[in-house]
Amino acid sequence: MRALPRNAVDFILTDPPYLVNYQGRDGRKVRNDDNARWLRPAFNQMHRVLKWGGFAVSFYGWNRIDLFADAWKAAGFRMVGHIVFRKSYSSSFRFLRYEHESAYLLAKGNVTPPAKPIPDVIDMPYSGNKLHPTQKPVAALLPLVEAFCPAGGLVLDPFTGSGSSLVAAQHLGRDWLGMELDADHAATANRRLAWHAAKKIAA
Repeated sequence: MRALPRNAVDFILTDPPYLVNYQGRDGRKVRNDDNARWLRPAFNQMHRVLKWGGFAVSFYGWNRIDLFADAWKAAGFRMVGHIVFRKSYSSSFRFLRYEHESAYLLAKGNVTPPAKPIPDVIDMPYSGNKLHPTQKPVAALLPLVEAFCPAGGLVLDPFTGSGSSLVAAQHLGRDWLGMELDADHAATANRRLAWHAAKKIAA
């Protein structure tokens, strides 16, 4: 992100590691999920490259909200909304059955509310996590891109994973820019984007 100029992107949609040392049922892990060293530097850069008056949506780990909120505020973001993604299944259980994911809507500077505000509860169908241990379904991300990124705008995801956010941006005619440290996940995202682009052209 340091190579990007200031105020370069219109909207940020990202699902960073939750800082919980996650391990899926199949044993797969998430890179850099065992430390918070990257957290503040990453959100500092996100704030720098986001246009003034722009929005960001960041998923987060509920039991690490103190660390995420500190990073968001230190970077200069305002927390202007909270979104719950309702699952039709339990991803895990101990004291409770975990049947939702959470994200915060963040703002840089004075923002204009969307013309058509979306609900703060969004259904999240099961992705199967076939492409990534914490894969998000494209269907749950489409309303975010449509509401918070202007037509023809640029969507950034600095934690691209399997590319769901970029596929959502592509589907809605937005430009997109993804970053991913894991070469295998980056290749998966590229394949998905190429497949969806070809499918759209064929249609």
